[in-house]
Amino acid sequence: MILHIDMDAFFASIEQRDDPRLAGKPIAVGGHSRRSVVSTASYEARRFGVRSAMPMFMALERCPHLIVVQSDKGKYAAESRRIMEIFNHFTPVVEPVSIDEAYLDVTGCERIFGPPHEIAMVIKERIKKETRLTCSIGGSHLRFLAKIASDVNKPDGIFIIEEEQAAGFIETLEIRKIPGVGKRAMEQMEMLGIHTLGEINRLSPAILKQKFGKFGAQLRNYARGIDPSTVGADGPRKSISSESTLEHDTSDMDFIKKQLLAHAQRVGRDLRRKELLAANVTIKLKFADFTQITRQNKLSAPICSSSAIYREAVRLVEKTQITKKIRLLGVGVSSFSEPGAPVQLDIFESTEQQEDKWEDVDRAVDKIARRFGNGIIKKATLTPPDKPS
Repeated sequence: MILHIDMDAFFASIEQRDDPRLAGKPIAVGGHSRRSVVSTASYEARRFGVRSAMPMFMALERCPHLIVVQSDKGKYAAESRRIMEIFNHFTPVVEPVSIDEAYLDVTGCERIFGPPHEIAMVIKERIKKETRLTCSIGGSHLRFLAKIASDVNKPDGIFIIEEEQAAGFIETLEIRKIPGVGKRAMEQMEMLGIHTLGEINRLSPAILKQKFGKFGAQLRNYARGIDPSTVGADGPRKSISSESTLEHDTSDMDFIKKQLLAHAQRVGRDLRRKELLAANVTIKLKFADFTQITRQNKLSAPICSSSAIYREAVRLVEKTQITKKIRLLGVGVSSFSEPGAPVQLDIFESTEQQEDKWEDVDRAVDKIARRFGNGIIKKATLTPPDKPS
């Protein structure tokens, strides 16, 4: 039995808990600038159509009396750690997938805590008692169904799909609720006359592959009640990234490079803290017209230096033909390995890439930052003012 636990409007709920004046009010957590995006919206705000990742100006248009609360990532991270510790009390097999959700494999825990529904009830009660927050829990023997189930009785609900109920649930499950079925896939589903997951069984494997590629085979397995994915305790992160929406749309390359440097420093610091190396560097660019692109480069030798990440990000930007102003940019890394793992070095790769001496400087700065705070030392190029044109 797998449980998927999703905290209800996590950031907004924390703010409403900590400030009683916000209770029952439509609030959005994010920046106060109209250029900011909504990080989390309270359920009161969601009734007006306010959603996560929505531009703040649009949220204010939909809900003029919306209260915007500045996000406090440190506070949210601390609450997340408390909640994950509660999960670890019930099973050692806990896989956090974000700051506010996790999968738990509670197979065999019935002897100690009772059947799945009782386990979910006890977890909810303990979270509410220790944090004064609510969560929604879904359960199934299939991982993908557990995630879908957690959304059925949201907020503050429980929905368990027993194994003998799974086939009937799958047969009538709306296809749009399947993780990974986005707007384009839904257009194809409409053309094929597919409205429920069970109807996928009417399509041949060849059609599914033609229309949906590898995802088609996954959908076919889901429709047949097959999901081999398991819950991995402390599963490895697939990527680390940092991004931000700019105060003003810009094509000023000097300003863009400063932003890339700031993101590269955050990503590099996270890499080093987790004692990881990365072989892929990615940039993300969103333009003034809200179109978006990503560009990626696979390195011949893995890195963790912020300077090396920055150099690769700049190279990717410079190779990209940019004809529109940028409103959001980000830097990410992936393809992780641990220090000391064997790597295949390219003999033609520059010494700068193979042996980045800046890594020692980065680690020294990390040590100072851990003691005195992240803002105590910064690159001279990152000192204000940062005025794009």
